Amino acid sequence: MGKRTLTLIMGLVLVAASDLNAAQTQTTPASKPKAAGQRQSTDVKGLDPLYQDFLKLAAYIISPKEKEVFLELATNRDRDIFIEDFWKLRDPTPGTPENEYKEEIARRFDHANKRFSETRPGWMTDRGRIYMILGEPNSYDRYPGTSGIVPCEVWYYYTDGTKDLPTHFGLIFYQEKGGGGYKLYDPFVDGPKSLIEPMASFRTLDPTDYETLNDTIQKLAPALADISISLIPGEFGFGFQPTSRSTELLASIFQTPFKGLNLTYATHFFDYKALVSTEYLTNYIESDGLATVIRDPVLDLSFVHFSVFPQKLSLDFYAPKDQYYCNFKVDVSLRCGETVVYQYAKEFALYFLPSDIERIRQNGIALEDTFPVNEGQYMLAILVQNSVAKEFTVFERSISVPKAGGPPYLNGPFLGYKVRTFPNDILIPFKTLDRKLVVDPKMSFGMGDEIDVMFSVVDLPEDLWRNGEVDLNVKGLSRIPVLKNYMLRLTDSPYSRVLCLIKTIAAAELIPDYYELTLSLMGADKKVLDEKSTQFVISPENAVAHPVANAKGFSLSNKFLLYYQLARQSDKMNINDQAEAGYAKGFSMNPSYKEGVGEYARFLLKVHLFDRALAVVESLKGVEPSRYDYFQIKGMADMGKGNYAGAINNFLEATKVYNSDPVLLNALGFCFLKTNQKDQALNAYKASLKVNDKQESIKKIVEALEKK
Repeated sequence: MGKRTLTLIMGLVLVAASDLNAAQTQTTPASKPKAAGQRQSTDVKGLDPLYQDFLKLAAYIISPKEKEVFLELATNRDRDIFIEDFWKLRDPTPGTPENEYKEEIARRFDHANKRFSETRPGWMTDRGRIYMILGEPNSYDRYPGTSGIVPCEVWYYYTDGTKDLPTHFGLIFYQEKGGGGYKLYDPFVDGPKSLIEPMASFRTLDPTDYETLNDTIQKLAPALADISISLIPGEFGFGFQPTSRSTELLASIFQTPFKGLNLTYATHFFDYKALVSTEYLTNYIESDGLATVIRDPVLDLSFVHFSVFPQKLSLDFYAPKDQYYCNFKVDVSLRCGETVVYQYAKEFALYFLPSDIERIRQNGIALEDTFPVNEGQYMLAILVQNSVAKEFTVFERSISVPKAGGPPYLNGPFLGYKVRTFPNDILIPFKTLDRKLVVDPKMSFGMGDEIDVMFSVVDLPEDLWRNGEVDLNVKGLSRIPVLKNYMLRLTDSPYSRVLCLIKTIAAAELIPDYYELTLSLMGADKKVLDEKSTQFVISPENAVAHPVANAKGFSLSNKFLLYYQLARQSDKMNINDQAEAGYAKGFSMNPSYKEGVGEYARFLLKVHLFDRALAVVESLKGVEPSRYDYFQIKGMADMGKGNYAGAINNFLEATKVYNSDPVLLNALGFCFLKTNQKDQALNAYKASLKVNDKQESIKKIVEALEKK
């Protein structure tokens, strides 16, 4: 059979599925929205007045990213939820029904409109903008436009020194050339001469002669002279020249409403609103996370290991069993570019005795898991939802998986505060061989902790093992750094192509500080072959609260499932030879795994390996729950081979089990046509349209058959 004919056959077989997808688009974790630059934005004027009013009220406190996301929302329901989330993020007392910040912004908005209106509403003026951001000044100086100074006023503010603002500064608003609205003054941009009335006696003043200008303002309005050079008291440039520091201050003021806020909720809102129900969307919480790739030395496969630590833990109490509980759903998605190559979900239903509850509340809990991954570059996204209090958080991290069989490299370092022993036949997060590293996603240790450094040398040749070493360097990042160096000879451990090592360092050997730990893989000639680093913190406290880790072990008696998982990833990325190898290995390990048999056989159909599909699917023969799959796959394989009579027989057997699959009915119709049984073909196509009447291509076939 020619390639063109085969493509036509498979295209007709799948036509119902494609029409069905066009009619019923479903959203899953795989369908993460496009990047912001590809989304369609709504014009502000196209919004309902209610939402236009929100954007006016929030004009100076909404970040560009938040506004971008808000304008991309398609429904009023989404906008209502977003607005609720927006104010909740800024609520200074989230445990109370009042939101003092929202009320204060509304009060400032009303005051600005009453007090600062000019030719436009008060909130749109420079004075209105500053008032909306900073509130009432601590004091004022006003100059009504006499003695040679243009009408202007100075607002003085005192702050706590946070958000990159000085503890004391002033802001000048002036009427340019003595008239019009009040403009915010920038000494560096506008210059002191703009504060002097454009009278004949001052007209000849050089705008760059700052010393003469300062002398002039000192005579006209002494209190204005210094602040006309710098908005920050005590700061002067050479020769009374204004510096850019005032411009930087103004830029910082405009940024203060969103400094210290984690605005990832905005993009998460857009990206996950299809996955998270409404009641969760307004309860986004922060989280710490850790994700890495570890090559397993026994299986010789790479695994993603992750730990997510929600910064807030909500619990409920179940009185009949005298237990506290929380219930987490963890959705994991792995993307390569825009393609989701792997995804799954797990439930973590956790129960705690009353005697444990204080420790749990203080330490929190971390959710851990691991899964195999093929070589490549990925983005890992983990969505965590707690049904108690309807909270959700998101952790994202880029993942790089090196190709096996290359030059030797370091895998790690991974840091933990404890090492536990587990059986070799159990797969569990952050475990190699029989040792599990107990990690803290915060990468924080107390002075009483022992810091366990786990790492591997991967693709290790024997000559490097005999002569090589790994140097471990710990460097403090303060101005008086602490340095520690350790040397580990590779021959101190038995040879393995993936050599796993652990070095324990007592935190008491160091001082409280931020640290960088660097591993260097050295050859016989002391040449650095690879180098990897990570950072951590040592607290001055003897003990710090580490989250309680929760993970589910996976028995390696079911390791055939790992190869199916890898095969699916390869299949998604259209690496067919790699996918076929993964499916074949999983199938050979457990030919009775019926879900895998069906999946493998359908992959073989997709890549036109019809004889192989027929051989694989025979594992389902006589398995009653898989009767439909058995005959449907056999029919597709026969059709692909051009055995239309055999395909019809198999399809008819399949319809005895289930007769409402448009893909099968369309394939049956096609085979009837190929065997010149037009009436039967027409009946099959009409049956398909009864199931899904949105199949335009099938309608055309039916119309053509009815005409004949």
